[in-house]
Amino acid sequence: MSGENLPGERVEDIIDELIDIIEGAQKPTFGKNGQKVIEADYVLNLLDEVRMVYPEEFDKCRRILRERDELLASAAAQADSIIGDAQQQALVIAGEQEIVRLAQQQADEIRDRAQQYERETRYAAEDYAEQVFNHLEENLKTLTNTVVRCRQQLNDSASQGQNGAW
Repeated sequence: MSGENLPGERVEDIIDELIDIIEGAQKPTFGKNGQKVIEADYVLNLLDEVRMVYPEEFDKCRRILRERDELLASAAAQADSIIGDAQQQALVIAGEQEIVRLAQQQADEIRDRAQQYERETRYAAEDYAEQVFNHLEENLKTLTNTVVRCRQQLNDSASQGQNGAW
């Protein structure tokens, strides 16, 4: 835009020039106080220039508005794209979090089942050990009773043999 005037700048320059002409104009020697004498041709030429510049200024304004609208549309499209990407990422993250939550839930269930199996196995092993020890104790009692009976018989036999041999 170097070298170009901003929209409306030339019109503002012409209006400033018209104001300078009116303010610098001489008052007539006769007539009302508010009247001034100005060079009509020069003022009319300036007004014609305003008339010619206005379409150019309007075109510049329209171009600037069109560029602004295109820029806003592009920014809106980028914003929509960013929002879409963010929503997609949020869905992916939510999905990953759901997967993690489900995996954690399954891990908790497996751990709970393993702990239950461990308790049941331990209780079953304790019951089995108790049964084995009871059986062993009964066998030992029977064996001890047998040993005591055999010893008693041995002692009884030894005492009879000593009594008869004497």
